[in-house]
Amino acid sequence: MEAERSAIPESDPFALFDTWFAQARESEPNDSNAMALATATPEGAPSVRMVLLKGHGSDGFTFYTNAQSRKGEEIRANMQAALLFHWKSLRRQIRIEGPLAEVSSSEADDYFHSRARVSQIGSAASDQSRPLPDRQVYLDRVAALEDEYEGAEEIPRPPHWTGFTLTPERIEFWLDRPNRLHDRRLFTRDRGTGGWTNTLLYP
Repeated sequence: MEAERSAIPESDPFALFDTWFAQARESEPNDSNAMALATATPEGAPSVRMVLLKGHGSDGFTFYTNAQSRKGEEIRANMQAALLFHWKSLRRQIRIEGPLAEVSSSEADDYFHSRARVSQIGSAASDQSRPLPDRQVYLDRVAALEDEYEGAEEIPRPPHWTGFTLTPERIEFWLDRPNRLHDRRLFTRDRGTGGWTNTLLYP
């Protein structure tokens, strides 16, 4: 039997991510930058939710959040996380694991002020993840901030609204194949050299 080659090349994992991400932007109907973010408490209790990728490159993968939310508190207590991109239209997924670092205040300011004005106000009005007695309470807070900042050129970024960058130590590319004979390639960062090694994985 002729050997079958992997469809996932031995490549720079960031270049490969760029290729797959560009293809996902063409094929996914909604939020091709959506990714599952898994965090854990210092005791190891996990939680996961969807967030949006807002920057990526050789320095890592960046997202933004309220640092007083559940995920923000878990991140601050345990600066390790995992990401998962799943693009159903392409039958592909990418898993990424590594440590987190908070973005600078200027980076957080720049991204916050690039958002739609109503999104800025919504973030400033939200005590994310905390109990809300009635939805109208939140809407009233949004309306109050709209009145407060009416005519203002800029809405101040709340100090607890920030971003984090995950620097990958493991990146796994997964490709659906017929009969569940899937294709998987794992890239692992060499902590000594900063380079990458890779291997295929059994599906």
